[in-house]
Amino acid sequence: MEVDRPAPGEELIGGQPTLPRLASTVILLRGGDRSLEVLLVKRNPQARFMGGAWVFPGGAVDTQDGSGDGALRAAAVREVAEEAGIALASADALVPFSHWITPAQAKIRFDTWFFLAVGPPGAQPTVDGQEIVQWGWYRPRAALDAAGAGEILLVFPTIKHLEQISTFASADALLEHARGHEVRLVEPRVLRSGETARVVLPGEPGYD
Repeated sequence: MEVDRPAPGEELIGGQPTLPRLASTVILLRGGDRSLEVLLVKRNPQARFMGGAWVFPGGAVDTQDGSGDGALRAAAVREVAEEAGIALASADALVPFSHWITPAQAKIRFDTWFFLAVGPPGAQPTVDGQEIVQWGWYRPRAALDAAGAGEILLVFPTIKHLEQISTFASADALLEHARGHEVRLVEPRVLRSGETARVVLPGEPGYD
């Protein structure tokens, strides 16, 4: 799936890059050793940033979260509770999965750590109807197919993470992989061509 324009709130700038804000995002899993589903929540269509997009629960780190890795984990736990109504048992159980920084050309930028977490057994997501208006458990490929059919709106980082995790047969297999791999920074770039813009990742044609 190719993204050729910024999402709502990701409009581009022509001047100096803004400083990215530290943030945490949680890819909440279920399925154990049998299957793999992830939780996506829909942001309010009226929101200034990514309005109407289906995303993984997450948000910016606050000063009250502390500092370092502990702050990232505290923010992750808080955001899952606020956006999905799910209380994670322990911040220590979060598994680091990826580290992305929003392209320098974007007006609003985040320095985001993505964590994996297993949803508590029987947990039922709830949303506030204001910041978050819907939720759903999706098989990664099904979410990508729904976006391709225009049924849901996905933004670039969500698409790329769904593509990556769709190769795993189960939640357990994904967790095992994540626990053994090194997290490396990913900073996409935006390539302009006339009035259009295309987002590319390290290693893709045009990135360098």
